[in-house]
Amino acid sequence: MKRMKRGYILGALAIGGLLNTVNVMAADGIEVNHLGPTNTLVRVTGDSKYLLLPVQEVFEDDARINILVDGKIEETIYVRLARTKTDYKVPYDLTPYKGKNVVLDIVTNQNRNSVRDAQDDVCWDGMVLADEFDTSNKERTWRPAYHHTPLYGWMNDPNGMFYKDGVWHLYYQKNPYGSKWQNMNWGHSTSTDLIHWEAQPDAIKPNGLGTIFSGSSALDPQNTAGFGEDAVIALFTSAGTSQMQSLAYSNDNGQTFTVYPGNPVITLNSEARDPNMFWNKERGLWNLILAHALEKEMLIFSSPDLKNWTLESSFGKGLGAQEGVWECPDLFELKLPGTNKSKWVLLSNINPGGPFGGSGIQYFIGDFDGKTFKSDTNPDGTVPVKWLDYGKDNYAVVSWSDAPDGRRPVIGWMSNWQYAADVPTMQFRSANTLPREMELFADADGELHVASVPSPELAKMRGKIVSTANNKTIGTTPLNYSLPEDGICEIDVTFKARENELVTLTLSNAQGEKVVMKYDSKNHTMSFDRKESGIVDFSDKFPAVTSSPTFEKDGNINLRIFIDRSSIELFGNNGQFVMTNLVFPTKPYTNLSIESKSGQTSLKTLKIYSLDV
Repeated sequence: MKRMKRGYILGALAIGGLLNTVNVMAADGIEVNHLGPTNTLVRVTGDSKYLLLPVQEVFEDDARINILVDGKIEETIYVRLARTKTDYKVPYDLTPYKGKNVVLDIVTNQNRNSVRDAQDDVCWDGMVLADEFDTSNKERTWRPAYHHTPLYGWMNDPNGMFYKDGVWHLYYQKNPYGSKWQNMNWGHSTSTDLIHWEAQPDAIKPNGLGTIFSGSSALDPQNTAGFGEDAVIALFTSAGTSQMQSLAYSNDNGQTFTVYPGNPVITLNSEARDPNMFWNKERGLWNLILAHALEKEMLIFSSPDLKNWTLESSFGKGLGAQEGVWECPDLFELKLPGTNKSKWVLLSNINPGGPFGGSGIQYFIGDFDGKTFKSDTNPDGTVPVKWLDYGKDNYAVVSWSDAPDGRRPVIGWMSNWQYAADVPTMQFRSANTLPREMELFADADGELHVASVPSPELAKMRGKIVSTANNKTIGTTPLNYSLPEDGICEIDVTFKARENELVTLTLSNAQGEKVVMKYDSKNHTMSFDRKESGIVDFSDKFPAVTSSPTFEKDGNINLRIFIDRSSIELFGNNGQFVMTNLVFPTKPYTNLSIESKSGQTSLKTLKIYSLDV
């Protein structure tokens, strides 16, 4: 890495009786020209791959940086440039502009009395050129071992996911220039097993229509759009002054995309986003579902060619959870268990208005004829509110298109808008949930629900059995079992509770930090208490107890609990009830204790697996 040598060139020029002072700071391949208290030019004269920009997160206002290449604005980015100290640095990739003149025209919102005040900001001295950017894990305490995360920077909604030729493609909302929301691109990662992910170059970047919000991708094997057989078509929201829907296509299996010059392909006079399209083989055309966000409904469109769309209907006005905006929809068909029939499921991510505050995923089960979705109702004629996850940290759940073997795998953003920007990490912010398979099931009363079953690939992570037990009685004195030293594991436990029983499972470490999960056989609920789980004081919305119905009446419970460095995902009875929650213990949890209130619970089996990741 080239280190900057600091120097000053001061000049005085009298104009109209005023004395203007121009300050130029020369460095190894970098020149800094302060034009005023809030405006600075940075000239890149060196020949390196990256310009590293110092970031300080405490500031709420981002500096606006126009990237000028040979005198023309190439793009505009927003960065919280460091003022008093550098929290971390982010890279700006200069390789596309090799041999060209690159200038950063920077406007800050920080109040300054003079140029001299502005030039004291540490960011100017901290900008350096480099040929490498270190993305090795600097936050080993909490960076997940087996969940997808960005190499650095901010991530939120997964989007644009598709499967092709044995490869799972995951795109996601990404800020390459900081660990808070801004500069929305489509980041890109790929996997052959849904567990191990390889970072790819960013796929779609902001353009003249705005930044790139969420959307979907699908294969076009019949070349309906005219971009080639098996082209990957992406639809996304262009978010500029208004929100509109745009198209891009890829002829290299999703590695790079060409933005359609006829964009936008859908415009409305109100806010709408997150288009999700699929091929409707029954009608021989494309369907698309679009979140009419502020109206709290979904719009359904059809198209023969992915470019020209017809609005067919809307769904959801006044139905379901209506507290927050509706976002990130998905619409797909699932088989009814034990029959040859099927039902349609509509996912509606909402924020706020989740079951325990902030973000959440509601869903509707019903019928779809290619034009109109009609939800099933309760016996009294009302549309029930149903939640896909009863934790606080699963949002923006959508499915992969073109998945093999009739599967419907989904993945979510593992955070909550209440505190996503405040969690105690900085090199990266946010991970994805584990992949789950969508399946229908009927509860004890015969009502249909959607199960989130851990994807079968996850069983391949199992290593050695650290602890095991069979046919024991869970009493008032806790049974204690060891977890791996690093706390990274899967717990698979099955027990039978008698009526009016309370079974408590506690994860803990030597520091006294703990997560308490309780099954209540009287009310048929499972709760998850993270109030003493570790670091919880970064937000008053984080310490919480969440609770889920268990949809059974006989006290038979199986739990698969996946523990990573900063998350716990609990799947009950083959995903019929699920809770996803972040945790930030200062040391790993190393002990599991199980007890029951009256000592009348039968522990059938327990296996604690270390995970090979």
